[in-house]
Amino acid sequence: MRRTLLGLSQEKLGEAVGLTFQQIQKYERGANRIGASRLYQFSRILNVPVSYFFEDMPEIPGDKTPGLAHPPQEAYEGEEQMGRRETLELVRAYYRILDPTVRKRILEMIKALGSSGDNDN
Repeated sequence: MRRTLLGLSQEKLGEAVGLTFQQIQKYERGANRIGASRLYQFSRILNVPVSYFFEDMPEIPGDKTPGLAHPPQEAYEGEEQMGRRETLELVRAYYRILDPTVRKRILEMIKALGSSGDNDN
């Protein structure tokens, strides 16, 4: 998601770390594991701390070490919407609006439109 928000293609990201875009695709789909040094490279290129890649990992009840087992399915609710191209395009367009007042008003409008259907039942 971060790569897309930055407008960086899989090919460009691959070139930056010495990989093909097919290898980047496998990482993004979760087909290949990412080593610590590669994760560090990605964090530098994408301008985020390494912890960024672990922010949404849920803790397992009763386990003091988060992320070492498969989390429950509920942990991924909403993740599908965040990964949609439509969502990413919306976020990118939002941040291209330079005037912070206009951005704030648009956010308020979107929130109002999103909650307007809640009261129609």
